[in-house]
Amino acid sequence: MPGRYIAVEGVIGVGKTSLAKLLAERLHAKLILEEPEGNPFLADFYKDPRRYAFQTQMFFLVNRYQELKQKTQPDLFHEGIVSDYMFQKDRIFANLNLSDRELHLYDQIAPLLERDLAPPDLVVYLQAGADVLLERIHQRGRAYERLMEPKYIGTLVEAYNYFFFHFREAPLLVVNTNEMNFVHRRQDLEDLIARVDTHQDGIAYVSPSAKAEERS
Repeated sequence: MPGRYIAVEGVIGVGKTSLAKLLAERLHAKLILEEPEGNPFLADFYKDPRRYAFQTQMFFLVNRYQELKQKTQPDLFHEGIVSDYMFQKDRIFANLNLSDRELHLYDQIAPLLERDLAPPDLVVYLQAGADVLLERIHQRGRAYERLMEPKYIGTLVEAYNYFFFHFREAPLLVVNTNEMNFVHRRQDLEDLIARVDTHQDGIAYVSPSAKAEERS
């Protein structure tokens, strides 16, 4: 596992950042964390999605590119990289939120940026049901997240599942987190780290109630 670039992904509230921090600590890896609160359009977007979708999306696109371009370069002080997002996920939100004309402009820009970034060596996709996500979002109590409609969370769950069902750009671990707690149950974390350590190719599905199943 030394030297690998691992991206942790999933719908808002699923636990990406918590897991990324734990993995980076265990693997002595450089940690890259997205800070959505830094997007000045985000709160306005949740209040009025149609009006602020394009500004919000373009800010995220450029900011994600700049950060990953700078921070995914290997260095002598870390044994790898762990990020709590991947650049390609930006398209999920673009497809959901932008109008046809806005998406056409987005499609002129995003591929130019994407081809300039190194892809992850492994993606860990954390899944959870909409009800579980809403409860986790409520528990962490971020003010701007309270503006999100439950229907929007359900739509995101479907969009993420569709995206990763067709994802083939890197080895992928799909992890059902409905009954997992990486922060407070050590065995859950140890089991997942073992899977991260050994998974090198194709897709593997991981859940607490069954052994991982793999397919290429």
